[in-house]
Amino acid sequence: MPKNSVTISCKNVWKLYGSNPLKYLASKNFSPSIAELKESQYIPAVFDASIDVFEGEILVIMGLSGSGKSSLVRCMTRLIEPTSGEIYFEGSDLLKATEKELIEIRRHKMGMVFQNFALMPHRNVLDNIAFPLEVQGVNRDQREKRALEIIDLVGLSGREKYYPRELSGGQQQRVGLARSLAVEPNIWFLDEPFSALDPLIRKEMQNEFIRLQNLLNKTIVFITHDFDEAIRLADRIAIMYEGRIVQIGSAEELITNPANDYVAEFTKDIPRAKLLSVGSIMKPTKKIKKSGFTIRKKDKISSVAPKIISSNSIATVLDDSGKICGELTKDQIIDILFIDKENNA
Repeated sequence: MPKNSVTISCKNVWKLYGSNPLKYLASKNFSPSIAELKESQYIPAVFDASIDVFEGEILVIMGLSGSGKSSLVRCMTRLIEPTSGEIYFEGSDLLKATEKELIEIRRHKMGMVFQNFALMPHRNVLDNIAFPLEVQGVNRDQREKRALEIIDLVGLSGREKYYPRELSGGQQQRVGLARSLAVEPNIWFLDEPFSALDPLIRKEMQNEFIRLQNLLNKTIVFITHDFDEAIRLADRIAIMYEGRIVQIGSAEELITNPANDYVAEFTKDIPRAKLLSVGSIMKPTKKIKKSGFTIRKKDKISSVAPKIISSNSIATVLDDSGKICGELTKDQIIDILFIDKENNA
C-alpha cells in the first residue's frame, strides 16, 4: 500500500515484568536474549518492538495467545507503561504526555473496542453510544444528534431505545463499534472484537467493518489470532511470537516469503490460489507483443486459473497502466494448485 504519513510509531519498545526491569535492560545494553531474560526470571510481554502505523491503513497484529499482541497495543495507548522505548503519536512523544494530556488524547483522538463489549446495561443504545461525548462535556442535543448519525451508520436505526439485554451479540458489538466512533477518533484500536461471536455473526461483522472502513478511511490497529480474519481485513499484518514482531507485510508476502518456520506454520493452511495475485508468480518479460490472452497483474490466481488451464496457452500479464509486464503459464498455475492440495490433504 502507499506509504502515507505515520499516525503512530513504536521504536524499540519493551515491556518486561520482573524486579526493576528498566535497570536490568540497561545492564544488558537493552539487548538481552530470550535465554538471559528467562534465566533472570523476567517475562518479556513486548520484546524490542518497532513498527509504524500509517494513516488510513488497517494494520492487523496477530499471534498465538501470550505472544504480546494486546500488550503492544496497550503500550501504544499507554494503558500500560512500556518499560523502555519510544512511542510517537501524530509526531508527538506519547511517553512524555501528562496524565491530563493522555486523557484528552484518549477522549478525542483514540477509539478503543475490546472483546468484551463493556456496554452499560442500564443505558439504552442511544445513551451508550453518546456516553463518550457526555464525558467530553458535549451538551445533550449535540451528543444525541451525533449518536443518531452513528446509529444509522452502523445499521442500528430503530433500536435507539433498546437496552443491551434486548440485542443480539452482533448488535451489541455494533453498539461497541458505534460508541468508539462517536468521538471521531484519529486512530481506532480493536482487540479481538469479534472473537466471542458465532461464526455467521462474525462474518457479518467483518463485512460491516469493511463497509465502515470504506466509508470512513480510519487508521486502524486490529488484533486477532485468526489468519482468515486477518486476510479479509488487513492492509498489512504483523506476526508476533514471545513478545517479538517476527514479520510485517501483506498476507501475500507472508505466504510467499515467510521469515521463519513460525510464520510458515501460521500460513500453511491458507489456499494460495485464492490469496496470491498473478504478479506474485508470473514470469517477468520485456516482450512488446501480446501472446494468448491478457490478464491483470493484480488478478487473483483463482480467478484466472480455469481459463489458462482450459486454453492451454500462455497468458500475457498487464500492469495497472496496461503495459506488458509478464507471462503466466498453465504449469505455474498447476504448481500453486498442487501445493494447495498437499496442504489440505
